[in-house]
Amino acid sequence: MRTLLGAAALIVLFGATGIARDERAQTRGEPPVSVDELLAADRAFSAASAKTDLVSGLSAMFAADVIMPTPAGHFAEGKERAIEALRANPSNAGAWIEWTPIRGGISADGLQGFTFGYMTLHSTNGNVTPLKYLAYWVKGPDGWHVAAYKRALAPSAPGSTVTLPPSLPAAVVSPTTDPATIAAHRRSLEQAELSFSRAAQTTGLGAAFAKYGSADAMNLGGPKEPGFIIGAEAIGKAIGGGTEPGGSPVSWAADKVIVASSGDLGVSIGMIRRNKPPTDPKQPAATPFFTVWRRASTNAPWRYIAE
Repeated sequence: MRTLLGAAALIVLFGATGIARDERAQTRGEPPVSVDELLAADRAFSAASAKTDLVSGLSAMFAADVIMPTPAGHFAEGKERAIEALRANPSNAGAWIEWTPIRGGISADGLQGFTFGYMTLHSTNGNVTPLKYLAYWVKGPDGWHVAAYKRALAPSAPGSTVTLPPSLPAAVVSPTTDPATIAAHRRSLEQAELSFSRAAQTTGLGAAFAKYGSADAMNLGGPKEPGFIIGAEAIGKAIGGGTEPGGSPVSWAADKVIVASSGDLGVSIGMIRRNKPPTDPKQPAATPFFTVWRRASTNAPWRYIAE
């Protein structure tokens, strides 16, 4: 019953930012922006992956310049490096993998988007490992491919894989290739990520995550979370709950940004660094991150939507 009620509540929450926008676009006489094509591409890659090995299945959807955090605590940049990192992970040896997206989002120019959902890793000994994933996609002449990808362990399979209403832009716009326009969008997203980190230094992690996230934002959650953490307030409580009051123990900035030409969707990529050296030498001084951001218009503030 809790699962059904929770799913219904999420549909209401997500519908406020997805379906409502689609309806507004239609009343203005504009074609609705649909993520059906992106979700279909994600599902098709999963179906193909189920027929081959894990490395081949995952890498088939990667763009040539894909970026992926690794268990070693750094980024694998480029498809070849990503394949090397996947092969170096012992849990991937001889395994195959499949997945189900539960939500997608798309930019106003229709050329960038994101999906997240649940994965199942099947080992050669018959064991199955539940996972969660987040992927940022770019559409090129040969279709949709993943530009940034990460996955996380889950303690158990999800109670529900209901598909949530999509994240849609407020309006549809034509793509642009103007370098100055795209550079301005990139700088604005870089600044949003930096402001996010700076705010955390004074208000603390929890308050900063609550302020800079969307009401329907998603966090992958830790290895003890079977599902996703939904909503900026809930994410703030989860992330800030294990830290001391006051300033943040970590800081971060974007080292790379991919942004849609429409300036309403993008992903920031960088390293989270401890403000003080770790007391345990086994703890890393920095960890990789990437965060998907969305804004209602180029005059509106950026807010993270998935991370």
